[in-house]
Amino acid sequence: MTFAFPPAPVVCVPVLGTSTMFPVHRIYCVGRNYAEHAQEMGHSGREAPFFFMKPADAVLVVPTGDTVDLPYPTLTKNLHHEIELVVAIGTGGQNITVEDAPSHIFGYAVGLDMTRRDLQNDMKAQGRPWCIGKGFEHSAPIGPITPVAVAVDINQATIHLEVNGQPRQHSALSQLIWNISETIAQLSCAWTLQPGDLIYSGTPAGVGAVMRGDTLHGSISGLGHIDLKVV
Repeated sequence: MTFAFPPAPVVCVPVLGTSTMFPVHRIYCVGRNYAEHAQEMGHSGREAPFFFMKPADAVLVVPTGDTVDLPYPTLTKNLHHEIELVVAIGTGGQNITVEDAPSHIFGYAVGLDMTRRDLQNDMKAQGRPWCIGKGFEHSAPIGPITPVAVAVDINQATIHLEVNGQPRQHSALSQLIWNISETIAQLSCAWTLQPGDLIYSGTPAGVGAVMRGDTLHGSISGLGHIDLKVV
């Protein structure tokens, strides 16, 4: 086989405590999956889950103990942070039941869904797709993946984000409107999940803008933390 040009390298995320790399297939994101965040975005109630996607090369790996530069993207003047639990799929499937969903999970990680909020809102107002607000380069920072066998009980974990040392987002993962098993089941009805898929499971209230020079510290209890500097 001859390629017209060298193919891009496989996008991978390190697996915590090992030399193993997790190759990324697709990135699915869950919208408005915490009640308080839904309310701050002008919605309420347990609406049916909805999803959007980011390209695999939106991943920005943040090794444990490092502060990684997060380039401020083009076109926007309103870049928002959204701290999220990321679920890494190890076994694919379609029409997965809620009961079977945990067996498809490889592990968990701390992630950020960075959003060009002004572009997203403009597209919403025009009734157009808003992937320009979500699916840009470096829009999916992620820390190492903790294998499910050694991970904490996610239902007991808390999620946090600080900007310049000041608290911005804080919640318990038990506050997810659609829990992880329900999310996997719903996703697998629309797409055939594959090993290597990442699911950004939603963000709690407190989303807000960051600027060049800001530092971000995101953490999930028992899963470590990620540190970035907007440049």
